[in-house]
Amino acid sequence: MVERPVEQMDGGQRRSPRLRSLLVLLLDATITAGALFCAVLLRFDGVLPERWQVALEHRLPLLLTVRLATLVWFGLHRWSFRSSSLNEAGRLVLANAVATIVFEAIRSFFFFEPLPRSVVAIEFFFTTTLMGVHRFAPRMARLWYLDQRRSRARGAQRTIIVGAGNAGDLLLHDLLRTPGSPWHVIGLVDDDPGKRGTFLNGKPVFGAIEALPDLVTKHRVSQVLIAIPRLSPERIRHILGLCKHQSVNFKIIPASFTYLDQKITTAMLHDLSPEHLLPRDAIAFDQEEVHRLVAGRRILVTGSAGSIGSEIARQVAEHAPASLVLLDINENELYFLVRQLQERHPRLPVSAIVADIRDLDRLMRVGKEHAPQYVFHAAAHKHVPLMEDSPEEAIKNNVFGTLNVARMADACGAERFVLISTDKAVHPTSVMGASKRLAEMVIRDIASHSRTAFTAVRFGNVLGSAGSVVPLFKQQIQRGGPVTVTHPDCTRYFMTIPEAVGLVVLAGLGGYGELCILDMGTPVRIAELAASMITMSGLVPGKDISIVYTGLRPGEKLEETLLSEEEERTQQVRNRIKVAHSPAPPPDFQARIERLGRAAQAGDTLGVKLALRGLIPTYTPAELLVDERP
Repeated sequence: MVERPVEQMDGGQRRSPRLRSLLVLLLDATITAGALFCAVLLRFDGVLPERWQVALEHRLPLLLTVRLATLVWFGLHRWSFRSSSLNEAGRLVLANAVATIVFEAIRSFFFFEPLPRSVVAIEFFFTTTLMGVHRFAPRMARLWYLDQRRSRARGAQRTIIVGAGNAGDLLLHDLLRTPGSPWHVIGLVDDDPGKRGTFLNGKPVFGAIEALPDLVTKHRVSQVLIAIPRLSPERIRHILGLCKHQSVNFKIIPASFTYLDQKITTAMLHDLSPEHLLPRDAIAFDQEEVHRLVAGRRILVTGSAGSIGSEIARQVAEHAPASLVLLDINENELYFLVRQLQERHPRLPVSAIVADIRDLDRLMRVGKEHAPQYVFHAAAHKHVPLMEDSPEEAIKNNVFGTLNVARMADACGAERFVLISTDKAVHPTSVMGASKRLAEMVIRDIASHSRTAFTAVRFGNVLGSAGSVVPLFKQQIQRGGPVTVTHPDCTRYFMTIPEAVGLVVLAGLGGYGELCILDMGTPVRIAELAASMITMSGLVPGKDISIVYTGLRPGEKLEETLLSEEEERTQQVRNRIKVAHSPAPPPDFQARIERLGRAAQAGDTLGVKLALRGLIPTYTPAELLVDERP
């Protein structure tokens, strides 16, 4: 037995499409007949002359036949009461206009007495209006009901949309038609003067974005949805600043909205994050260029269980290397990374090597076995205050560990060696920064007599890394504060991990020079970042969450630089990559390194710092710095 197809009706009933179409046409016929009689009565002041009574009896069947046939021909008898739009309204008007023209053509062909032109026009207007009402009224009633139910629902969030353009219109359209949406939109704001005072889907455009604080207070708004594609970080920070005294949450449409074929849903909204606040444009990469550099190459990554190393592994794995060797002392994170890569790239040979970069013999065996062509050296101790307490460990790992990995790369004939460095290596005040500057000098010294091309890539902080302030601020905000900042004037360069790694791959493998510096944009004030993160969490800085200044920790500076004076004079720029030529290591570099190594092995903290000072004249231990700022 074949079941008759059914379709869900708006009222919850299930009726066959054929029956529903017949009901729609029956109502259309009733409307047409009523519209004709009303038009005639209106034309003749409510009194129907006897001659027109007979005329109507002959004209009405013809008009009904033409109108209904035209509606069927245009497919308007199959009507979706849920998703009807302006396009369907236009088709309805066109169908009725065609029907009126055809009716008049048939009447004149058979020499029927013409109806007064006013009757024809009034009938067309009444018919089209009433057909539109009965087709769109259920949809409008449903939307009104959903909006009212949403506004009264427990947990409903009164919402304002920032942006009344195409994106805001599409977002509002989806919000109003999503029954489970927790956001009750009360209106929109937009800086376009032509949109102020207008309505979108029945919601008012209140005014400019500057009015947002007053509107949030007046309408008890708890959610702000930013619907302006590719809104600049400056504008986002401005919006956060406007609302810094109000407890509101923020969400934003993705930057890729422009490329989504003009479609957007509430599921695409995501929370504002620190990445949205970076004072520069997002970096776009030429994936074909990366593929040409990586495809078919044997690659080894040290420190692959860390934030930078793991992202290097993920990005190069996307470009079909011949093999990928992941080396780290952290066995747990290494295990999880290898599983992740094997699931995403089942055909890629991935090897997990648990090893200490301070063990030269172990590294030499790894190099001999896997013969890497590219070596990315990301393993390092990076925590500034901890390395101040254990300077010998920073030297053993960051300096001699780098020396060991570089020797391995040289011995196995690697084509390229890429050292991940830091802006703290410039005029270092910390042991960590000095050790990374010395690591740059180590590979520069080996490069002078090696066939391997050695490159150090220097950049600032990355958002979201294990040691950055962003995870710390998030934890402190979740606990209810306070948020701790070292100094109100402290600034840092920031970049996202994927951006930094993408540039590292291009800079390190592109053959641009021995020292590459990534263009990090403008430094960010840490205090402003903390306040913005509190605001993004729907809290008020200084009221709900306090910001406490703790003072600079050992080895820390108020601000970082990416280039020294000597390097600034020789910089070149390419694709956010600056290429610099740093001074060569001193002639007695090897002897000085050996003295540093002996001091580190002996645990001689003072000896380590004095040896560092001798190797790096610009190194000034933090305890010798005097902050002259008020």
